Amino acid sequence: MRYPRDMHGYGPNPPQANWPGGAHVAVQFVLNYEESGENNILHGDAGSEAFLADVVGAAPWPGQRHWNIESMYEYGARAGFWRLHRLFTEAELPVTVYGVATALMRAPAQLAAMQEAGWEIASHGYKWVEHKDMPPEVEREQIAEAIHLHTIATGERPRGWYTGRCSLNTVDLVSEAGGFAYVSDTYDDDLPYWRVHQGRPQLIIPYTLSANDMRFVTASGFANGEDYFQFLKDSFDCLYAEGQAGSPKMMSIGLHCRLVGQPGRYQGLKRFIDYIKTFDKVWIPTRLAIAEHWAKEHPYIAPEVIPSQLDKADFVARYGSIFEHSPWIAERAWESEMAPANDTAIGLHFALRSQFRMATPEERLAVLRAHPDLAGKLAAAQRLTEASTAEQASAGLDALTDTERARFTTLNEHYVEKFGFPFIIAVRDNTKASILAAFEKRIDNSAGEEFETACAQVERIALLRLQAVLD
Repeated sequence: MRYPRDMHGYGPNPPQANWPGGAHVAVQFVLNYEESGENNILHGDAGSEAFLADVVGAAPWPGQRHWNIESMYEYGARAGFWRLHRLFTEAELPVTVYGVATALMRAPAQLAAMQEAGWEIASHGYKWVEHKDMPPEVEREQIAEAIHLHTIATGERPRGWYTGRCSLNTVDLVSEAGGFAYVSDTYDDDLPYWRVHQGRPQLIIPYTLSANDMRFVTASGFANGEDYFQFLKDSFDCLYAEGQAGSPKMMSIGLHCRLVGQPGRYQGLKRFIDYIKTFDKVWIPTRLAIAEHWAKEHPYIAPEVIPSQLDKADFVARYGSIFEHSPWIAERAWESEMAPANDTAIGLHFALRSQFRMATPEERLAVLRAHPDLAGKLAAAQRLTEASTAEQASAGLDALTDTERARFTTLNEHYVEKFGFPFIIAVRDNTKASILAAFEKRIDNSAGEEFETACAQVERIALLRLQAVLD
C-alpha cells in the first residue's frame, strides 16, 4: 500500500529562497485571460458557462447560450483587461498571464498589448472548461492542441502551465508533454519544489485560491475592494515578516479581467500595489523568472534513496536492523501504508515505531531481549552489530577500567535477573556517568514501568540510527 499524497513537503526547514537582492518576499501577479475560452455552444460545448461570474449560483444551460454570463465574460475582455493593463504598465510591474489558447486566438488587441508590455504568457489550457471527468487520452490531445494554438497566437511555445479546472491526471500529463519550466496546478506550498514523474523532475510553482479574486463571486469571499486589500495586505505582512526572520517565501495573487477588473474591486488591488511599493526587499517577478531562479539556486538533485519506493527486499535489507535483530518490523512497515511523509528519518521512524507499538507484548519483549548487555560479554568478544558497537563506543563503553567493567557486569546480572531482558538506553544521548546513574536508578522500577521505559529507549535508539543514515 502506497499513499501518493505528499503531506510532508519541506517540513520544518524549508530551503533558503535566496531571492534576488535579498528580498524578503517574492510577490507574483497572475492575470487569467479566459474570456471567449469558456463553455459556450458557440465553442462546441454542451451548454453555457456557470463558473466565476457575477451570477452567483448559476447552473449550466444545456444546449443554450446564457446571454448574461456571456456579457460578463465580455466585460472582462472589453473593459476589465484594459483597466488592469493600465494599472500594471503604469506601475511598471511584470505580470504572468494564464492565457487560454482559444481565448488568445480571439483577442488580437489584448494579446498585442500583453506582448508589448513584456508580460509572460503561460498556457491556461486549450479551453476554460472542467477537466475532472475528461479521459486522459482526450486531455493529452487538448494539452497538445493548447501548445499548438498558443504558439500560433504568441509566436512561441509556452514555458509555464496552469489548467485550473484540472483533473487528477493533469500535472502528470503536462509533465509528460515536457518543455515546461514550471507547472502551477497545485496550491500546496509557499515555495517552488521539484516533483518527479516517470523518473523526470518537473518544477512546480504552487498557485493560490485564497488570495485570488475569484472569491468575489464565491461564498465566504470578498464583499468589496476593501476586503480584498485587507486580505492581501495581511498575507503580505505575514510573509514579509517571515522573510525578515530568515525564511523568505512567495506570494501569488490571482486576478481575472471580469472580476477585479470591475471598478469597485479594482480599487482594492490598486491600494495593495501602492502599499507594497513602499517596502524595500520585495521582488516582483513573473512566474517564469521565479522558475529560472529556482532552477539555478535549487537544481534538482536525485535523493540517494527514497524509502517508500524501495522494493521489499531492499527495504528490509536497509532498515531491518534499525530495531535490533528484528527485521519483521521493517517487513510489516513495508507492507503497511507508506507515503512521501515516511521518506525522512522522522517519517520512517514513525512507520517502524508504529509496527513495534502494534506488536504483541511477547513480540516487543523479544525485541528487548535481542539487545546486548551494555559493556557485556558480547562487546568484549567483539560480537556486537556494527550499530551497537559504534553506539557503545560513542559513550566510551569500549574503554572501561577494570572497576567500571565489574560494576557494569554486576548491574547487568541483577537487572536481567529482575526484568528478564538487558538494560537498554540510547547511549548516544548519554555519557558513561549518566548511563551508570540511569542503570542504578531504573533497577528499582517495577516490571511494568521498566518494560515501558525500555521500549521507549528502543524507539529512541531506532530514531538515532535512522537519523545517521537518512539525515
